[in-house]
Amino acid sequence: MVRRGGKIGLANWTPNGFIGAIFKIIGEYVLPPAGVKSAALWGTDEHLEHLFGQDVGEIEVVRKTFDFCYRSADYWLEVSRNYSGPIHKAFAALDEEQQSGLGQDIKDLIRSMNRSGDASMVVPSEYLEVVITR
Repeated sequence: MVRRGGKIGLANWTPNGFIGAIFKIIGEYVLPPAGVKSAALWGTDEHLEHLFGQDVGEIEVVRKTFDFCYRSADYWLEVSRNYSGPIHKAFAALDEEQQSGLGQDIKDLIRSMNRSGDASMVVPSEYLEVVITR
């Protein structure tokens, strides 16, 4: 519980940004646990209003972009398979052939969004910067 006048700060990936697209790809390979909603919902104004609208004084939302900068799509995928919980768990749940397909789909997404102009990776991902005042 936040005291009256207190603030909560959030940074939430949007469903239409790079990370939201990653979640969609993962969903094509691995079903979410029963009753669990997509984390990308937190990146929508409607969901924030649904969660907090009745109990707060103000919800300030600013759309921003974070650039994922890596030496390559392959390197980003390697790092993410080891250190990003949702990606790590998705790969762990799949057999070798499915892992290959998921990896290829993710690398195709990266290539489609890459702004680097070379073999490195610069992929923008939209997020919401949220400040909620009670």
